Amino acid sequence: MSLLVQKFGGTSVADSDKILAAARRAIQAHQRGDQVLVVVSARGHTTDELVALAREITDHPPAREMDMLLSTGEQVSVALLAMAIESLGVPAISFTGAQIGLTTDSFHTKARIRNISTERMQSALADGKIVIVAGFQGVDENYNITTLGRGGSDTTAVALAAVLGATACEIYTDVDGVYTTDPRIVPEALKVDRISYDEMLELASLGAGVMHSRSIEFAKKYGVPIHVRSSFSDAPGTWIVAAGDARRLGVAVTGAALAKDEARITILGVPDRPGVVHRIFHSIARANIVVDMIVQNVAVDGVAEISFTVAKGDLPDVLSAAEDAAEAVGASRVAHDSEVAKVSVVGLGMRTHTGVATTMFEALAREGINIQMITTSEIKISVLVERAKAAAALRAVHEAFLLHEINVEPSPPFVPTSTANRAMKLVPLIDSDAVEARPRGMEDLVIAGVELDETQAGVSLFGVPDEPGYAARVFRAIGDAGVFVDMIVQNVSLEGNTDLSFTVPRESADRAAAACEPFARGRIAVEPALAKLTVAGVGMRTHTGVAAAMFGALAERSINIKLINTSEVRINVGADIASGKLALECLREAFAVNGD
Repeated sequence: MSLLVQKFGGTSVADSDKILAAARRAIQAHQRGDQVLVVVSARGHTTDELVALAREITDHPPAREMDMLLSTGEQVSVALLAMAIESLGVPAISFTGAQIGLTTDSFHTKARIRNISTERMQSALADGKIVIVAGFQGVDENYNITTLGRGGSDTTAVALAAVLGATACEIYTDVDGVYTTDPRIVPEALKVDRISYDEMLELASLGAGVMHSRSIEFAKKYGVPIHVRSSFSDAPGTWIVAAGDARRLGVAVTGAALAKDEARITILGVPDRPGVVHRIFHSIARANIVVDMIVQNVAVDGVAEISFTVAKGDLPDVLSAAEDAAEAVGASRVAHDSEVAKVSVVGLGMRTHTGVATTMFEALAREGINIQMITTSEIKISVLVERAKAAAALRAVHEAFLLHEINVEPSPPFVPTSTANRAMKLVPLIDSDAVEARPRGMEDLVIAGVELDETQAGVSLFGVPDEPGYAARVFRAIGDAGVFVDMIVQNVSLEGNTDLSFTVPRESADRAAAACEPFARGRIAVEPALAKLTVAGVGMRTHTGVAAAMFGALAERSINIKLINTSEVRINVGADIASGKLALECLREAFAVNGD
């Protein structure tokens, strides 16, 4: 008998009618012959109301007591849903996180799952009951109640699907699936029938509010198919699945996203020597702050500029850490801008389609939108723009990639297969030949691979004009010259200095530099051979300190970092070609990843 996990969000159980509707959905699946486990969030705005109540008592409520308070919202929901199912003639039983043995670490309000005991759930399911579990909560090893933070009920649902070997995890919400972008900003956005874990992970961390990064990381790690559906319709939603099941032929970009509340920090005058980058990001990691985009261009006259972005709400804390780090390494100063936003395009097809960056940059240029930072990965291009122009930028790139019409042959319906043979084993399913270190807890970081690419060269343009359209003209010329571009790094200094660096195949370096000549307003430098080191894995977005660990391992071997380029699932750095194999060895050692 197959198992189906269903998760209902707060809007789906906001009142008695909606609770009864959720109960009927669970019963329908039960009557089809499935075992059914339901995960429920707190009703409606319950969590917000509890937070407000705590703030009426004190401005600084203890984190442990906040978890004790907030966990009550889900306890109300599961009891009411169990009553509803029983009233409709089907046996049901509700459990809190503690009652199913969902154990976490002790990081209150942002706890991570370590283990889940399945005996009580499996016994109830075997008795023919529908099992209802409170999302968002667990207990630590000392039996203190903990909560999982934002999106915690999604994470609970996917974790239970993984540990029990469910066929699929259905996420019921107030939208009917994942769209090509936010339809509140771009009404022409279309629903996507399926999307890969990596694409969804990028979009989730970029501001797409349908799912949260941690639940997608879980799903990818353990191979759990997710079906995002509307609570108010029987129409198919969006399947979040492995890359092989999600790929669409002929489509380069699957979606576009906007992260509005970003802040940018730039450290100026950073000495160009081994270990400096590590000291900076080690200080930030100790503050437990998640860093998003990281950009470092090639150094000039022995100094470099490093820029990175964080959530705007983390700006005060990260500024303090950055200023301490800058002083420690001898950097000149720290500057910041809290009025920026990140616009990104994501798609598996980028791996095989050329010209994606050019199309994006030209779309922004037509709208007169200046690009402040650029980072790229195999399946994503992100740019930082002025927040006031962010919505216009999102609309422009959505239209440029024709995401409002996705005119391709529809994919055949996705049919999930049973994962029961994997239940309880919890071996992460990572698309990599590398042997990763076994995690100590279910949510621990899993590094899937450390790679070295010695086939690339670097091209840098110094002193480029800070104006809309410049990057578009440069990469149009490079594309017309038949050169494939890999990493792109642009960092517009808050003091007005702008550098643009990118990597190309070694044999194309001179051709790429020649294509840039008509646009050069400063020096062009070519590094004919560059070592590109990559660390890729699951959990890199939500685990702080991954970049610091990578930079630290290189610093211990006195390997200098020339370029930095990041995404949600990988960190890339450029180093001297002579240091490539040594760098590969030390990174594999640092992350406990074996070679081929």
